[in-house]
Amino acid sequence: MLWYPWYCPPMVKKNFTMRTHQTRVDFSLSDVALLLSGVVQGSGIGPLMFLLYINELIGILESHGITVKVFADDVKMYLRILNDIDLLQLQSALDSLQAWADEWQLCLSVDECCVLNIGKCDVPTSLSINDVCLPIVPYVRDLGVTVNNNLSPSSHISDIVARAHKRALAIHRTFVSRDVNSLMRAYKVYVRPIIEHNSVVWSPSALDDIDAIERIKKRFTKRLSGFRNCSYEERLKRLNLQSLELRRLLSDLIWCYKIVFGLVNSHDFFMQNTVSITRAHG
Repeated sequence: MLWYPWYCPPMVKKNFTMRTHQTRVDFSLSDVALLLSGVVQGSGIGPLMFLLYINELIGILESHGITVKVFADDVKMYLRILNDIDLLQLQSALDSLQAWADEWQLCLSVDECCVLNIGKCDVPTSLSINDVCLPIVPYVRDLGVTVNNNLSPSSHISDIVARAHKRALAIHRTFVSRDVNSLMRAYKVYVRPIIEHNSVVWSPSALDDIDAIERIKKRFTKRLSGFRNCSYEERLKRLNLQSLELRRLLSDLIWCYKIVFGLVNSHDFFMQNTVSITRAHG
């Protein structure tokens, strides 16, 4: 749907004009204040208005020759740094980001900004926003996944394993009922999402990491009533469950199928090989 400057749909006018606000504390109401800007939180048109608002920033940053990834109000910029010219190119993009924020009266969370160097870096990366030098960190948490400077998933796995163990123990402590079905339902709702969130990104290859993740399910199922003396394979069979390693493998295969057959947009990350002969191919 195209919106022309001289036409504004009625629903947009309703969301942006003649709006008031009051604050309520117990049974007391503040004076009525007229809202002159902004979008009502939770409105249907809010997400679309935010996209229209921030879309200009993407074009501005890409004009500097860098790669930009945006998720809601989280912006990631990255560039291959080979010399000082590349570093100045990235710094100019940060300056444009600050100028855009000042023009639209936005406040950047500089305290939450940082620099992550991936791979060998021969050029000192000194970057700043609004004259504030950005810290160089060994890892960063991005959309729930911990990414470190050598792209190893071990840091992320250590974090999710610790949180999953705490939540699994809390389920056994807080549930009065020892009903196996109820405990397993709680495990699937509160524990499994922690250790399977975005697993296609960080799926481990090291045996230590694989065993650390699998140990969560082993300990939880062993504490179930009537399962203490059963082997892990027998417990999975009786509960009609799959191991966590097998579940990650199935998830990887599903995404591989989607990538190969073009069901997801992966052109920014993968290039399909033109070689059709796979025997003895590296």
